[in-house]
Amino acid sequence: MKDLKLRDKVRTLLYMIGMVAVLFMAETTIAYATSDDDALSNSILSEQPVDENRTNIREPGSSENADDLKQLNIANSLTVSYDGGNGELAGTLRILLILTAISLAPILLVTITSFTRILIVLHFTRQALNTTSAPPNQVLIAISLFLTFFIMQPTFSQIYTDAVVPFENGDIQLEEAMDLAIAPMREFMAGQTQVKDADAFMQIADIPWDGTDWKEVPTSVLIPSFIISELRSAFIIGFIIYIPFIVIDMVVASVLMSMGMMMLPPTTISMPFKILLFVLADGWNLVIVNLVRTFY
Repeated sequence: MKDLKLRDKVRTLLYMIGMVAVLFMAETTIAYATSDDDALSNSILSEQPVDENRTNIREPGSSENADDLKQLNIANSLTVSYDGGNGELAGTLRILLILTAISLAPILLVTITSFTRILIVLHFTRQALNTTSAPPNQVLIAISLFLTFFIMQPTFSQIYTDAVVPFENGDIQLEEAMDLAIAPMREFMAGQTQVKDADAFMQIADIPWDGTDWKEVPTSVLIPSFIISELRSAFIIGFIIYIPFIVIDMVVASVLMSMGMMMLPPTTISMPFKILLFVLADGWNLVIVNLVRTFY
C-alpha cells in the first residue's frame, strides 16, 4: 500500500514538473512594428483602410515607449464625451439621468403634486366611517394616484411640450430643459401654497421677500412651503368630513345611555348608520369631486 501511494505521489510530481517545463519552453512571439507596412505584414493592423487619425488593431502587440505608439497612431490619452457634438447627451449619460429620475419619481410624486392632500383626505374619510380596512390602503393609494394624474395632467402636458420634446430633438441643452420643466411645477405649487408658509421659510433661509412675486422664491423654499400648505388643507377638509359622523356617534351614544346599554360600544351601533348616511348622500362623489375642485 505504501509503495502504491509513493508511486502516485511521484507520478503527480512528474506531471507537475512536465507542465511547468512546457510553460517555460513555450516560445513567446512579440510583434514589433515601425511602419504601417510592417504592421500589415505582421497582422497587427486591420486590412481595412486606415486614416492618419485612427488605427484599428487586430492583434495585441507590444511597445517599449511612447514613440512606438505614435508610429502606430495610437493616442495615449483618454477623452470622455458628454455630448454628441449637436447638443445631445451621450447615450450612457442619458441612461444614467433616466435611471436617476426614475429613482426619484416616488419622492417627487409625494412632495410636489396633489397626491399628499388626496391621500390624507381619503384616510380621514375611512376613519370617520370607522371602517378600518375598507377600502384597503392599496385601493386608497390607487385612487390617489389616478386623481393625481387627472389633476396634474395639464402641468405634465406643458412639461412634455416645453421641455421634453425640444430636448429630445436636440434644440435645447439639459440645463435649459430642466428650467423649462420646473417652471410649470413651480406655477402649480405657488398656486396651492399659502403666503404665510412661504414667508416663514423665506425668513428661516434669511431671504428678503415682499410676499407678492413668487419668482423670487427659490425652489428649495417653495417645496417645503407647499408641503406644509397641503398638510394644512388636508386636515381642514378631514375635519369638515368628520363633523356629520361625530354627530351620529353622539346621538347613538346618548340613545344607548338612555336605554341603560352602557356596556355596548357606541361605534358598533353607529357604523351601520354612518355607512347608510354616506351611501344615501352619495358620499364618495361628494368627497372626491369637491376634493378635486380645491385644486382649481
